[in-house]
Amino acid sequence: QVRLVESGGGLVQAGGSLRLSCAASGLSFMSYTMGWFRQAPGKEREFVAAITWSGSSTYYADSVKGRFTISRDTAMNTLYLRMNSLKPEDTAVYYCAAGAGGHSYYQYDYWGQGTQVTVSS
Repeated sequence: QVRLVESGGGLVQAGGSLRLSCAASGLSFMSYTMGWFRQAPGKEREFVAAITWSGSSTYYADSVKGRFTISRDTAMNTLYLRMNSLKPEDTAVYYCAAGAGGHSYYQYDYWGQGTQVTVSS
């Protein structure tokens, strides 16, 4: 059974930082591109960042480029998202996902339950 479990969300002031983690089990971690998506209330789920199975390539949404860093630890089967210079508009539920990769949610096969990130102004 595939499980993706996110952690690390919380409440932070604007300009602050958080690091999200996603522990993966039940899948061959190195066979998948891993991604982060987010969904704010009343909005569609949107792409945040992705990293290829090898870790050699990373991709970011324009809105987070230069502020967020995606990484993976294949030995620990864990995905990370380091978020710096957080803004109130970053407030959302953040999901990790595993799949073929890309910027669309339908390109990912497995999803975590999400972790809430709230940025206060």
